Amino acid sequence: MARPRLFLYNGATISSGIFNRPVDGPVLLRRLNLDGDKQADLSVHGGPYKAVYAYPSEHYAYWRQELTGVDLPWGMFGENFTTEGLFEEALHVGDRFQIGSAIVVVRQPRMPCYKLAAKFQRDDMIQRFLHSGRSGFYFSVEQEGQVAAGDSFERLGTNAPGITIAEMNRLFAFEKYDRELLHKAIATPELPQDWRGYFQERVAPPAAAAEHK
Repeated sequence: MARPRLFLYNGATISSGIFNRPVDGPVLLRRLNLDGDKQADLSVHGGPYKAVYAYPSEHYAYWRQELTGVDLPWGMFGENFTTEGLFEEALHVGDRFQIGSAIVVVRQPRMPCYKLAAKFQRDDMIQRFLHSGRSGFYFSVEQEGQVAAGDSFERLGTNAPGITIAEMNRLFAFEKYDRELLHKAIATPELPQDWRGYFQERVAPPAAAAEHK
């Protein structure tokens, strides 16, 4: 967990809550975040569809090869949960899990902003992150409850027709006009409306798109 703190990047002072630290003992997971966790810019971070962020521990091996000499403790990517056994390819938007006494729902991948570059003090970090496909994933909180380090994620339901987090990453970074994936995303009601609207614009006919603007 973390509270916003100030730090320097390229001569500018930035406020961010990305500097998460491990917590001992149970913590209450609420609808919008973990108790004691805060975000600096609520216009792009936090909210019901980004209540908590998870990042697979397995991805750290990749980043240790990519970013040689960089210290990479758990939580380096600003995640609330460093997970084991959960991967973007196997997670559908709308999948439900229980962790501790809380129930969470997979909602969307993490799209990096400049604060990730600032955290790593690397201008190329945003592109590296996007192109890696190793986005991690955000959950909404369906049922508040207590969570603690070491709790397992127990799958309660799989939304098999829904778009996967890996497919979302491909649509955003590589296959931007793949109509099959675009329609799959739009047809996933558990995907936040801003994402579905964003993808809807890509499948709209040119005249309709121009009129919309």
